[in-house]
Amino acid sequence: MEEIGLFPLGIVLLPGERVPLHIFEPRYRELVGECIEEDREFGMLYADEDGVRDVGTRARVAAILERFDDGRLNILVEGLRRFSVERMTTGRAFLTAEVADVDDEPSTVADDARVGATGAFRALAALAGVEAELDETSPLLSFELAGQVELAADDKQDLLESRSEAERLERVAELLDDARKTLIATRELGEVAKKNGSRPH
Repeated sequence: MEEIGLFPLGIVLLPGERVPLHIFEPRYRELVGECIEEDREFGMLYADEDGVRDVGTRARVAAILERFDDGRLNILVEGLRRFSVERMTTGRAFLTAEVADVDDEPSTVADDARVGATGAFRALAALAGVEAELDETSPLLSFELAGQVELAADDKQDLLESRSEAERLERVAELLDDARKTLIATRELGEVAKKNGSRPH
């Protein structure tokens, strides 16, 4: 087991995903500063009104986007391996814990699970008019797909905690289908509103 600094946030970082963060609290400036200086990883955990989750993602600072005179930072972080909190530790201004890596249980992923998830992703990307680059052979394809779409934090946390890539691909396909249907419905509502708004009085 290894001890790492923890950063609880209201977002979920998936392996392979990159997200920008604004670091302003002194304790997290200290944590991130050390990780930048010593090229170390820290742990990101999802936190909401129900508390802080036990399974999170190791993160590394991929880029420093902006440094402010008062010590605040804008950074880009990249998700690495998953971990689970084994024991909280003390002694620092920020949260620390001994953590263990989380791996998938050995299983085979059927081709149709991959095809279903990538198909749902491409359909959503086409509707949104976005160019999508995919590595369809990735062993963690589910995370690669989910990391490119705005999904609810709870859904992302469920994916993070799942130990089965086949199960995750099935769930991702459902979430992407739902997102596509929502986008279609939103556009149709927009069309109706436009028509209603342009009626002669």
